[in-house]
Amino acid sequence: MDFRFTDAQTLLVNTAREFLRRRCPPPVVEESVASERGFSTELWKEISLLGWPGLLIPLEYGGSGGSLLDVSLLIEEMGRACFPSPYVQSAVVATSLLVTAANPAQRERRLPALARGDRICALALTEDSASFDRDGLALEGDAGGKLTGRKLFVKDAHVADDLIVVTRGAAGPNLFLLETQRAGVAVVPMTTIAGDRPCEVSFAGVETRADDLLGAAGQGWDLLGPALQAGALARTAEMVGCAQHILELCVEHAKARKQFGRPLGSFQAVQHSCADLLRNVEGARYLLYRAAWKMQEGRGAAADVAMAKAYAGPACQAVARRAHQLLGAISFCEEHPLHLFHKRILAASLDFGDPTHHLETVATSIGLQ
Repeated sequence: MDFRFTDAQTLLVNTAREFLRRRCPPPVVEESVASERGFSTELWKEISLLGWPGLLIPLEYGGSGGSLLDVSLLIEEMGRACFPSPYVQSAVVATSLLVTAANPAQRERRLPALARGDRICALALTEDSASFDRDGLALEGDAGGKLTGRKLFVKDAHVADDLIVVTRGAAGPNLFLLETQRAGVAVVPMTTIAGDRPCEVSFAGVETRADDLLGAAGQGWDLLGPALQAGALARTAEMVGCAQHILELCVEHAKARKQFGRPLGSFQAVQHSCADLLRNVEGARYLLYRAAWKMQEGRGAAADVAMAKAYAGPACQAVARRAHQLLGAISFCEEHPLHLFHKRILAASLDFGDPTHHLETVATSIGLQ
């Protein structure tokens, strides 16, 4: 494994860091999260001009033909700024599915628009159990039939132009690409403390046609697997970026804040606490890069992605909790940005499988299940 960045990756990281530093400071994040859409439409247009939504889309469809490692580096920078957007759902998960599973007509219609940021697509998978496992599927649907039921916790469905709906079919799981404006589809945002926008999506006799299918009938779960791994890896990258920013806040505070006539960072207990934060961040980052590299190389990275996601959730949460202790009372006030990063980590740790879900994957990979 070679974790040295290519020239293109270095340029991507530096450009993203500088852009987000200038255009997405904490007051902008708070304003965006509190808005009806949950993100800034203006900033979405700006990152679209930079080509970020098309990073995973092939060149022939107007994208950059980048890798999952490129995307992980970019999303780490987004996490570092706590940048709110539908990027993970649309530009990573949905795009991954469309690139691998869509037929030529579906690709021609959707991918160029996704690359330009003109369309947003969301995956509708989880239901009442909130499970990302196949056993959690209850919504029944086959091509030529009608969908009646609901999906829950569908991130960014309220702003999506298209939904990829996972159903239980007669021959196995199906994937349907449906416009959110289709008759019978209703989207209602759900309230969360993190400020993100999961939605309840209801289907009331929604007609499904053969040309709505992604891939072959009954083969949806095999197609879905790599996209779920990409989503888990993306949210891991976001957590690492958030934790990196928190680490920087703590180190800056320890250097500047004085107690008993000395910088707070001169006390050994504070030094050890900051060292613990660094260990957690770097450990999570290593597992992230290792899993992204293995996926990029096609080396069968399911267990590596699971390890990265399972470790990053508790490790980055520990970083946020310790930061509240180091920064003191001000960090519990909304005027301080720490709460934004802490909430984002909590939400990301549950998305695309919580630690228990991924630890079971790791246990299976080493022959314990």
